[in-house]
Amino acid sequence: MATTPGFLTDWPWKPLGSFKYMVLAPWVVKVTYDFLTSDANERDRDLAASLIFPLLLLRMLNNQFWISLSRYKTAKGKNRIVDKAIEFEQVDREKEWDDQIIFHGIVWYAAAYSLVGTKHLPLWRLDGVIIVILLHMGVVEFLYYWFHRALHHHFLYNRYHSHHHSSIVTEPITSVIHPFGEHIAYFLLFAIPLMTITLTQTGSICAFAGYVTYIDLMNNMGHCNFELIPKIAFSIFPPLKYLMYTPSYHSLHHTQFRTNYSLFMPFYDYVYGTFDISTDTLYEKSLERKDEIPNVVYLTHLTTPESVYHMRLGFASLASKPYTSPKWYLRMLWPLTIWSMIITWIYGKTFVVERNIFRKLIVQTWAIPKFKLQYFMEWQREAINDLIMKAILEADEKGAEVLTLGLLNQGDEVNRNGELFIKRNPKLKVKLVDGSSLAVGVVLNTIPKGTTEVAFRGNFNKVAYHLALALCRKGIMLAISRSDHYQKLKMELETTNDQDNLILSRTYSQRVWLVGDGLSKVEELKASKGTLIIPYSQFPPSKVNKDCFYQTTPAMLAPKHLENVDSCENWLPRRVMSAWRIAGILHGLEGWNVNECGNELFDVQKIWQASLQHGFTPLT
Repeated sequence: MATTPGFLTDWPWKPLGSFKYMVLAPWVVKVTYDFLTSDANERDRDLAASLIFPLLLLRMLNNQFWISLSRYKTAKGKNRIVDKAIEFEQVDREKEWDDQIIFHGIVWYAAAYSLVGTKHLPLWRLDGVIIVILLHMGVVEFLYYWFHRALHHHFLYNRYHSHHHSSIVTEPITSVIHPFGEHIAYFLLFAIPLMTITLTQTGSICAFAGYVTYIDLMNNMGHCNFELIPKIAFSIFPPLKYLMYTPSYHSLHHTQFRTNYSLFMPFYDYVYGTFDISTDTLYEKSLERKDEIPNVVYLTHLTTPESVYHMRLGFASLASKPYTSPKWYLRMLWPLTIWSMIITWIYGKTFVVERNIFRKLIVQTWAIPKFKLQYFMEWQREAINDLIMKAILEADEKGAEVLTLGLLNQGDEVNRNGELFIKRNPKLKVKLVDGSSLAVGVVLNTIPKGTTEVAFRGNFNKVAYHLALALCRKGIMLAISRSDHYQKLKMELETTNDQDNLILSRTYSQRVWLVGDGLSKVEELKASKGTLIIPYSQFPPSKVNKDCFYQTTPAMLAPKHLENVDSCENWLPRRVMSAWRIAGILHGLEGWNVNECGNELFDVQKIWQASLQHGFTPLT
C-alpha cells in the first residue's frame, strides 16, 4: 500500500478475492461461442479476438518463468545484484500481480468488439511493426521518462508510486505492482503505438502480441535482481547501452530512487542528466559474482507432486503459506504437474531452493528431485542415496561446514540416519547432522509439565528411541504398543530401575500421545477426547480426530535476525523451522566439529540450550 493511498488505489474486483477471474468469463465465453459458431469459410471468424485468452495465459506463464528463474539464481548467488532480504511482507504485497493481466484482458476484449481496426487482423504487416517500434522509441519512452519523474514528486509518490518502491530488492513481478490508477496511466501510455496502428489500419496479430510480449519481457528482466546481459553484447554494438537497460541499471533506481528513470531505453537518462554514475561499476561487479559458498546446507526433497507449486521456486504466494491439501485449482493443473515430475526425473540433480542469513552464517536449502513416495520404494533407494552422496560431496567441495539431512534423506531404512555416507567417505570435511538431538529436545519440552504417563504410537525411529529412554529416566510411565519396541527398550534399561516405567499396552486411555509415521487413521480415531498428540516424526499425522489437540512436528520459531525468509517450510507456519533444520544452523554457529549420524546422538540438553541462546523460541 502507498504511504498515503490516493484515488483509484484498489482494483475494482478486489472484493471478489480468488473469484476475480470471473470478470473475464463473459468475454471468453462470448469470443469462444462466436468462433465456434461462425462459418470457417466466411470472414466472420475473428482469429485475433480468439487469441486474446491464450495470450493472457502465455503472459502468466512468462511471469512465472521469470519468478522461478530469478529466485533460483538469487538463491545460488551468481550474478546477484542486491544482497538485502526479501520477507513475507513483500510477498503479500506482490501476490496480486495477475490483476494487471486481467485488466488488460478486459480492455482488449472491449476493443476487439468496438474498434473496426481490431477486427480480422492479418498475421503480419511490416509497416505496422515499424510504426510500433518508432512510436515506442520516440513517444512512449519519452513520455514515460517524464511521467516517471513526476511520480517521484512527493505528492504522487506518497499516494501511488511509493507502493512500487516499497520493494528495495526487486523480483520480476515487482514491475507490475502499482495501484490501479497508476496502471491506468501506464496502459494509456503503452496504448499509443497500438491505437495508432489500429486507427491507421496497419495492425497485425504479430504487432499487438509482439509489443505486449516485449513489454513483459523487459519488465521482468529489469526487476529480476541478477545480471544476465553479457558484456559482449555491448562490445559488439556499443549504442546498445542507450537502447536497452540491464537489471543492474534498474536496480539502482530502486536503491537510489533519484536516478535511472528510463523505461527500457537509458537514452533519456543520458540526455537529461539522471544517469547513475555507478551503473557500469555495479553491472560489471554483478557479472563477475560467483556462486555463493554456504556455511550450512539443509538437504530436503519434494513431498507430493503438487508440492512443487508450494516450493519457493514455484508459486510465491503459495510458498508463503503452510502447505495443506492441494487447492482445487492445482488439481486442474495436472498436465503441468505431470510435466514437472518428468522434468525432475530427467534433470535428476539437486537444486538450490532458498538462501537465508543467520547473522554472518550463510544457510542454503537444497532439494533432491524425488518425491516422498519414492523413498518407500526399495528399488529407488540406491538412486536416492547416490543423489544425496553427490550433494554431500558438492557441499564438501564448496567448503560448507555442516550439511543437515532433512525429511526422509536421513531415513533409517534408506541410509541408516546418514551413517552410510560417513562409511563411504570417512575423510569428509563437512559434518553430517540428522538433527535427532534437537528433535528429542523439542518434544521433551513440549510435553506438559506434570505428565505422568505417555503413549507411543506409530513407527519407532531414532528420535522415538531416545525420547523413550529420556522419559523413563525422568520417571514418566511409557505405554508401548509394539512388543519389539518394548523388548528393545527393556534391554537398554535392564541395568537400572527404570524398567518399571515401561508397560506393554494397547489401550487408548493415555492423555498424551507421542506419534511417529505409520499412525493409522483407525488408531488415531481411538484416542480419547482431549488427548494431546505430539508428533516426533518428520511428517505430521493426518489430524482426523477432531476431539484431539495436535502439536506440530518438532519445530521452533526463528528469531528476527534470521533474514531472507519469504516462504514456509512445508506445513509449518511462517518463520517456524523444523528442529532438524535448526540443528544444522546451531552446529554451524557453535562450530561443533562432530557428526550426528547413525546411532550417535548429540547432547540433547546442550543443543536445546544453544537453540534458546541463539533466539529460537519454543512454540508452546
